[in-house]
Amino acid sequence: MLQSMTATEALDRDTEQWVTPVCVDIVVPVYNEEQSLAHSVRRLRSYLDRSFPFTSVVTVVDNGSTDGTPIVAADLASELEGVRAVRLVGKGRGRALRAAWSTSTAQVVAYMDVDLSTSLDALLPLVAPLLSGHSDVAIGTRLAHGARVVRGPKRELISRIYNLLLKTCLRNGFSDAQCGFKATRTEVARELLPHVEDNEWFFDTEFLVLAERRGFRIHEVPVDWVDDPDSRVNIMRTAADDLRGLARLCVGRGSRPSSDGSSDLPATVASFARIGVASTIAYLVLFFVLAGSIGRFGANALALTVCTAANAAVHRRYTFAGRGAPSRRNLVLGGAAALSTSVAATSVALAVVDATGVSATWALAAALVMANAVASLVRFVVLRGWMFRTAQTAAPAPAHLAAMSGTASETPSSSDADPASMPRPVILDERQTG
Repeated sequence: MLQSMTATEALDRDTEQWVTPVCVDIVVPVYNEEQSLAHSVRRLRSYLDRSFPFTSVVTVVDNGSTDGTPIVAADLASELEGVRAVRLVGKGRGRALRAAWSTSTAQVVAYMDVDLSTSLDALLPLVAPLLSGHSDVAIGTRLAHGARVVRGPKRELISRIYNLLLKTCLRNGFSDAQCGFKATRTEVARELLPHVEDNEWFFDTEFLVLAERRGFRIHEVPVDWVDDPDSRVNIMRTAADDLRGLARLCVGRGSRPSSDGSSDLPATVASFARIGVASTIAYLVLFFVLAGSIGRFGANALALTVCTAANAAVHRRYTFAGRGAPSRRNLVLGGAAALSTSVAATSVALAVVDATGVSATWALAAALVMANAVASLVRFVVLRGWMFRTAQTAAPAPAHLAAMSGTASETPSSSDADPASMPRPVILDERQTG
């Protein structure tokens, strides 16, 4: 029986092997990869020995495999110089990277997917700016000019929609959050890792967002990338996890309520549009993920139900925050009106696309976006004029009338208040808020 080993134990065991300081530690997270692991690691190690000018170690991190992957990894570590094997009980790519990166003694820590979808020739351009001190984090990108990507239209669309959703919600500067080809200086990793909450697929996105917010320089390398048809990634589950992680990172930028509880119209429209774009992108992701299993119309109805509910909740918290909570009746009827309008508009769009015989994915996406835009106009009217109407509160009685009736407020005016007793504003550092 193979004994489990933590990242720290593996590091202690292998410390004596590395007399020369290691420049780059390349982590390969694996889960149930017994068939492809040996070939990929041998290919990677051979490339490093032949073409990579810096000292390096390959760390294979098995995270909870149920097949023979741990045995294969241990055999490779025993056979090949410059290869380590670490076994974790829990699953998750983020968990594997956290364990390996936090215990590494190399100057730069990196990772790549076990399928080696990214050309290894991009490794040197990835780590060189980090070793020179020019940059703090480096990522491979499949979406920048110069990248050469071979993959199906479904994955291409989902990837682009996801990264567009990121830019819409977080206004990030990096172009590709989830390419499995990244590196960072070890000291930067150790600073950021305690603040990264996710341990699975959203780990990459969260790490990059935190790095950017803290002012670290992110270097991008356009890569040659070929999709692995045998990928074990569960697209539907990954998309759902990513959306949850994104919601956690999003910072509300809704309109600021005025003193009377109303919202400034231009700010309200801007907030509504921003959240609407994000909601539409999320809808498209769910639609294309679900369409293959439950059909276009079923996927349309389910995706709209989820996104309409989330859309109303976000608008309630940010866009219409100063208008008070809607009544249960308005909430139900308004939500039903918004959902039915969206379902009707998008169903018509789907019917038109089917009738014309157009099969291009981009054409279907464009038709759905246009239908959602029309439905959004109705949704804005429903949300602003019905569900979140400004709460009517009784105006305070004029001071002279209150004095005549003997009900004058005894609360001192702001000019009479003791400054020492006034609440002090709390100033939060960006590093504290993450």
